[in-house]
Amino acid sequence: MFLVYQPEGQTEATRWRYDPRKLMSVEREDIERRTERNFAQFTQDVLQGNSLCRRALLFTYLRRDHPKTRFEDVDFAWDELTLEFSRQELQSMRDSLLTTLHGDQLAAALAALDGEIEGAFDDKEAEGKAVLPIAG
Repeated sequence: MFLVYQPEGQTEATRWRYDPRKLMSVEREDIERRTERNFAQFTQDVLQGNSLCRRALLFTYLRRDHPKTRFEDVDFAWDELTLEFSRQELQSMRDSLLTTLHGDQLAAALAALDGEIEGAFDDKEAEGKAVLPIAG
């Protein structure tokens, strides 16, 4: 999965590979303090669209590139920050649909996923089977 940030006026989006298992302990602890959630809950809330959690995640990645960034300075319009599944993650989801859905429901779901897969970003660093970005 990728965290994609494209503020108004920026021609190219900034894309970070988001894998909560790869965040450093200091980063996880800072996220827990800022969001008042344990890390497992945070990862679920990020996927569900919690604004504070997404802001904390963006801050974490911005701070890696710009260490003097302050949390108070991180502000974004909702359409400037997205989470996108990689091509590999979408393909894994597609494969699992083959065993869980049938008939018209399967056809509709496959058509929708195939369209997303076509335009998805390829994660060159993906190793083996793609997993959803939720910390357990």
